Amino acid sequence: MKSRYTIIWLLIAILLSACHAKEEMTYSADPVDNIEALWQIIDTKYCYIDTKGIDWQAIHEEYIAKAAALNINDKMALFDLCASMLDSLRDGHVNLYSDFDRSYNTAWYDSYPANYNAELQKLYLKDYRIAGGLYYCTIDDGKIGYVYYPSFSNSVGVSNLYWIFTTFKDCKGLIIDVRNNGGGDITNAYKLAAPFFTENQTIGFWQHKTGTGHNDFSALEPMTLDQSLVEQCKWLRPVVVLCNRHTYSAANLFVSMMRYAEHSTIVGGISGGGGGMPMSYELPIGWMVRFSSVRMYDRDKKDIEPGIAPDITVTMTSTDKDDIIEKAIQWINKQ
Repeated sequence: MKSRYTIIWLLIAILLSACHAKEEMTYSADPVDNIEALWQIIDTKYCYIDTKGIDWQAIHEEYIAKAAALNINDKMALFDLCASMLDSLRDGHVNLYSDFDRSYNTAWYDSYPANYNAELQKLYLKDYRIAGGLYYCTIDDGKIGYVYYPSFSNSVGVSNLYWIFTTFKDCKGLIIDVRNNGGGDITNAYKLAAPFFTENQTIGFWQHKTGTGHNDFSALEPMTLDQSLVEQCKWLRPVVVLCNRHTYSAANLFVSMMRYAEHSTIVGGISGGGGGMPMSYELPIGWMVRFSSVRMYDRDKKDIEPGIAPDITVTMTSTDKDDIIEKAIQWINKQ
């Protein structure tokens, strides 16, 4: 609990410092000024430059030269140039916001199989109920509980979990599907993971930038799963977590946590990663850039930014069934 609130206060402090910098920044539409400012922000505050092996100095030389050739009145061309430079980070947490566009990077998932089909999912998600942000029903003739969680931005409460587990009280196992879940509030990741553990324990670590150097970081701080989050609401039977490359950010953290639950297994494709907590900063032209500033690791101190490999890899190929859900059903029935 303490570790989670420490992260929250850290992010508040970072945002306040960014707001302070915003007040002192002089407006400029000059392309070179803005590319330089963007490069400096990422160089001193982004947390994965060296981890990803990016030659950020070479990128500086390339994009300063390109900026010098731009027309100062062509804001869309400048936006596209800034977005292109940010794409080199290959990070779904990196975005540029203007009043006419928002940049986003897709390189981190483009070459991976989708491993999700909403139409095939409907074959299983029938007569469902909704508890908080969770959609749930029984499958496999009532023998297995199925929960679909499309976004960690939607709340999860203890009472929601109580009713779900009560509904599934006669089931031999549970499937939690977080495929295509792009993340949201990490507090919900803690609350959803807690029922599958019997005691408080460290499920990961985090660290933040302490200086302008690429490797200036604080010591690792533990992230502790607090059982008081769910009180007596427990599920200690088999549970399968389904993920794909679009399982990102807070959803990626949830998958990482669940690898340490005693009765769980992960099925599907590698998750999307997104192990950094984002912050925002302003450019001289007034646009906002969002990027990863805090690194998170699993319990073994392995960086979770690249994604979490499943215990059982399944690639969907069928047109009449969901191969990943079917594999989860098969695994539970064998336990």
